[in-house]
Amino acid sequence: MEQITKLKELIASAEADADKFFSKGNNAAGTRLRNTMQQLKVTAQEIRTAVTEQKNSN
Repeated sequence: MEQITKLKELIASAEADADKFFSKGNNAAGTRLRNTMQQLKVTAQEIRTAVTEQKNSN
């Protein structure tokens, strides 16, 4: 569940940066957004791997 909490925090961060980038044209926010999206991808993959391991161990 710790990973799910991390995903929620990353999504909130991405939402804030997306607003700054798309609404205000802040290029630094775009860089942060891309970085956060990559972190989301990695975290989601970690969750997928953990679920698969748990499922296969039963």
